[in-house]
Amino acid sequence: MANSGKTKKVTPLMQQYGTIKRKYPDALLLFRVGDFYETFGEDAVKAARILGIVLTHRNNGGDQTELAGFPHHSLNTYLPKLVKAGERVAICDQLEDPKQTKTIVKRGVTELVTPGVALNDDILSAKSNNFLCAVHFGRKTYGISFLDISTGEYLCSEGNAEQVDKLLQNFGPTEVLISKTHKKEFAQNFGSEHHTFFCEDWIFQEDYANETLNGHFKTSTLKGFGVDHLAHGIIAAGAILHYLSETQHRQLQHISSLKRIAEEEYIWMDKFTIRNLELYHSPHAQAITLFDVVDKTISPMGGRLLKRWLALPLKNLEKIQARHEVVAALKEDLPCLDQTRNQIKRIGDLERLISKLATGKISPREVVYLKNSLEALVPVKAQLGQHSHAALQQLAGQLEECEPLRSKIKEVLFEDAPTQVQKGGVIATGFSEELDELRNLAFRGKDLLDEMLKRETERTGITSLKIASNNVFGYYIEVRNTHKDKVPEEWTRKQTLVNAERYITEELKEYEAKILGAEERILDLEQQLFSQLLVWMQAYIEPVQQNARAVARLDCLCGFAQLAVENNYVQPVLNEGTELKISNGRHPVIEKQLPPGEAYVPNDVTLDREQQQIIMITGPNMSGKSAILRQTALIVLMAQMGSFVPAEAAEIGYVDKLFTRVGASDNISMGESTFMVEMNETASILNNISDRSLVLLDEIGRGTSTYDGISIAWAITEYLHEHPARPKTLFATHYHELNEMSATFERIANYNVAVKELKDTVLFMRKLQQGGSAHSFGIHVARMAGMPQQVIHKAGRILKKLEKDHSSEALSEGLKAANDELQLSFFNLDDPLLEQIKEEILSTDIDTLTPVEALMKLNEIKRMLVRKKQANS
Repeated sequence: MANSGKTKKVTPLMQQYGTIKRKYPDALLLFRVGDFYETFGEDAVKAARILGIVLTHRNNGGDQTELAGFPHHSLNTYLPKLVKAGERVAICDQLEDPKQTKTIVKRGVTELVTPGVALNDDILSAKSNNFLCAVHFGRKTYGISFLDISTGEYLCSEGNAEQVDKLLQNFGPTEVLISKTHKKEFAQNFGSEHHTFFCEDWIFQEDYANETLNGHFKTSTLKGFGVDHLAHGIIAAGAILHYLSETQHRQLQHISSLKRIAEEEYIWMDKFTIRNLELYHSPHAQAITLFDVVDKTISPMGGRLLKRWLALPLKNLEKIQARHEVVAALKEDLPCLDQTRNQIKRIGDLERLISKLATGKISPREVVYLKNSLEALVPVKAQLGQHSHAALQQLAGQLEECEPLRSKIKEVLFEDAPTQVQKGGVIATGFSEELDELRNLAFRGKDLLDEMLKRETERTGITSLKIASNNVFGYYIEVRNTHKDKVPEEWTRKQTLVNAERYITEELKEYEAKILGAEERILDLEQQLFSQLLVWMQAYIEPVQQNARAVARLDCLCGFAQLAVENNYVQPVLNEGTELKISNGRHPVIEKQLPPGEAYVPNDVTLDREQQQIIMITGPNMSGKSAILRQTALIVLMAQMGSFVPAEAAEIGYVDKLFTRVGASDNISMGESTFMVEMNETASILNNISDRSLVLLDEIGRGTSTYDGISIAWAITEYLHEHPARPKTLFATHYHELNEMSATFERIANYNVAVKELKDTVLFMRKLQQGGSAHSFGIHVARMAGMPQQVIHKAGRILKKLEKDHSSEALSEGLKAANDELQLSFFNLDDPLLEQIKEEILSTDIDTLTPVEALMKLNEIKRMLVRKKQANS
């Protein structure tokens, strides 16, 4: 069918925009037009909403096109907002000077900024890594890789879905790359909370990955990095490098190695444990995490490393003890600790500064800041190098003074260099003879203009003469209308104003050429010299990165020493044994939140695989059972990450796996009930325990009916007790019926959290003591919470009725009936089994049975009779 309407005309500018936009369909395109970055169409609608800027319309060949923009110099204000909102932003700049062309200005995308690929300080968080991640789906094994382009850290690993899920939680990437084929599979296995980008499948190929990585590192094999056996991890790492190329990031000299995440070196914690212990995230608003408490670092590098240490506590005793030695040495020498920390305060983010150098994004001011940071290292190296403690001397040996680099920067740049080289005033006086001459000419030229003004004023007698300049006419002499008749004939009029006229002279033209030529040449030369300095500095990327790693480590260990001093922490003793013995341990987070003057009640915990493998802790809600569980886990974690611990003493046979099932963690969004989540997490524990595991269970079975819950909790405890690994276990429960287990199982011990019962209330003593708890004081707790009195009284009446209905006597009626029936029906028969059952019943003191014992006794007799019946049939 012929088109009867007129063909719509599209302007050359919009044609150019359309061509570029089609290359970046998934990105929001910032299109430079003059002094503005403009967005069009759907991009404009998004930008206006996210940035809070005005959305307008323009006519484009008869169509209304949405339009939203902002000044180009505000890019650093608006770009972070777009990226933090999850947008991929393509920055399209003018590639030539508009004055130099008579046609449309050439434009092209100079950078593609995405949540996982950002170097802008306003986007990055100082104490957090900004990891880009890629996940490769193999047949049975997953490959995973992480890269922080802002620091150069490049890591890879591989494993099953659970391991990958744990790493995703530990590293918290801001963007995850996946092949389009596995879009649904990723969501099913790892949830939908990650910011994902879907790539073409061909990117995830082993040959292509090896070629990409070897090309980047200029190697023929990846064996030197110790990752060549990780085929799936290499594919994920290759996908990341490909993505960097696609996003216009090709200056990557600071990414100098690919490291394996050696998970066998760290305590295994599943994602439930990491979440339950609230190590560095909490689901509760305003909650304080363990990281908040232990973070005494004062450098961005130290803060980022501390998060890594917290997520990956060590198993290697030698490495743990090496950290403890440094902390002990610093704690004993407080002047050294204070002086070292004061110097670290002067050190900038060496990792990110040197990465900016490698990627060509560093400013003159940041280069000076890099030099000042390296200078702050010099006294630290000297002080630690002369220390009597070998561990501190070793740390000093890892610091490089980089004297030639510091001297060169000092020689080339002004100390107060600006943030932008285009502004001038960057290169120091005395570095370049040519630059100094040009500066003299420019400044001397201005002096000559002043002399000329004075001379012409005297010659013409015009007292109000003024020499100035603008972008249109350059330099001019301005004469007010009252003096027009005194203007010499050789002056040429250029502009008439309401109250004055402007003129130029031959002499003024000559001076203008000299001054403007010198100023332009100065800016060009400064940019050239600064670029040469950056190229020269490339040789120092690796030494500065080494310094960054050493400072991060030193900062963390100084932070641990400061933490120990401020909070009275002690050095734990770690050994090859399997015993865990904590004397007067405290919860590091809760004790910091107590009201002034209130002391945390400390507790002892002893666990081993021979005598006291499982501690059953009973007590009412709010009594502090969960706190004791959590503090035990946190003390172990802190010890194995290298910190001192909140206790009077701690002896720890190192732990290789830490499991917790603490608190309700509903996953309703995934269609799972509280009980289902609880059972999933518990099953994960029971299927993965080892002989060095520490298992912490809190209120298992409460998501179902009471007797179901008791039965499940009993069975789980029995399984842990009978398991060949004999994992050390703390089990907190309000099912005081479980105290009966200690009579049957030799390595189970009963403890309770002391409670003092007063007339109308209970006083929680928070102290762990031997023996089981009799009841749960739930109604007392309700009264303390301010429940209306009529509800409290009603609850009391119901409780008495229930206790009567479910008493031992009521439950034991079944046994009495069984006894009578057996005597009537069977005891005249000569049957060994029936004689055995008779003895079992007659020897049981029914009046002292607990409900659980009565049920289990009935069940035991039932099994005996069923077996007899089966044998007879």
